[in-house]
Amino acid sequence: MIIGLGSDLCNIERIQSSLDRFGARFEARCFTDVERAKADRRPFTKAGTLARRFAAKEAFSKAVGTGFARGVFMKDIGVVNRPGGAPTLALTGGAKARLDAMTPEGHVAVVHLTLTDDHPWAQAFVIIEAIKEG
Repeated sequence: MIIGLGSDLCNIERIQSSLDRFGARFEARCFTDVERAKADRRPFTKAGTLARRFAAKEAFSKAVGTGFARGVFMKDIGVVNRPGGAPTLALTGGAKARLDAMTPEGHVAVVHLTLTDDHPWAQAFVIIEAIKEG
C-alpha cells in the first residue's frame, strides 16, 4: 500500500546562485558527503546534480507529511544509487524516525525515487510503499 507521495520542482539556476553566493557552506548545510562527492565529479553539471538531490529531499519531506520540521532535516535525507544505478534514499536521524513512525506495524517501508532535469528545472517524485513483512 502507498503511505506517502511527494514531488518537487527545483530551479537549477537558483541552486547555482546559492553555490555562487554561499559555496561550501550551502553544500554542507543541505547535502551529505556522498552527494557532494558525486556533484564534485560533475563540474560542468554540478548545479543540476545538486538541484535533483535538493528536489528529492523536498519530495521526501512532503511524502512523510512534515516538510522540514519535527526533526526532519535535509542532511538526514541522502540520495544514493543502487548497484544498477537507480536512485534511492539513505535516511538517518529524524527522517528515518519519521518514516519508521508512519510505517504500519508488520510492514516494511520501501522508498521509490525518480529524478529528472531539463534545464532550468530539476524534478523528483517520491513514493513510499508499505509492504507486509514475510
